[in-house]
Amino acid sequence: MEQQIHAIKLYLKEEAEALPSAQDLIKHSWCQQKRLQHMLNNIPLQMPGSFKPALDEKAVRCTTEEPKPQKEKKGRGPPPHWYLSSNELDSLSSYMRGRLTLDKINAAIGEMAQYAEANAHLIAAPRNKLGKDLMERALEMRDISTSEPVKGKHFCLETDLKGPVLKLDNTGKAILT
Repeated sequence: MEQQIHAIKLYLKEEAEALPSAQDLIKHSWCQQKRLQHMLNNIPLQMPGSFKPALDEKAVRCTTEEPKPQKEKKGRGPPPHWYLSSNELDSLSSYMRGRLTLDKINAAIGEMAQYAEANAHLIAAPRNKLGKDLMERALEMRDISTSEPVKGKHFCLETDLKGPVLKLDNTGKAILT
């Protein structure tokens, strides 16, 4: 009986010694949960291509080939996706915000980037690959892209803004301003 009491006392002593480290672990996991929840609340819903699958560490270690230097591409890269954060939206005055939400604004930014990318592809397309209807539009885009204020930048025209998210109604105009 005495041995059982002694074994129980030893067990309680070990558990009491492990309690501070367990509390510390709980504290760290709670802080990490708060941090992840904050990140989840502030990430835009319309972020195409932003999530890439993680690489397997074994696959990375096993490769001994040096990466080949990529040839430098001429022309433009993809248009930037400068999404708005919730802090930036909150910093706007209430009359500018109106009925705008973070999701609406970021979806509109993504849509404008798609229009700009489509225009860049149209400008870079060879003439023999374009049909008659696209040829006129491509020539118009090329004229615009060679003008000094726009040269080397991504752009979209007001006539492009007729998608499901960004329309030229009051909300769309508020997003553009």
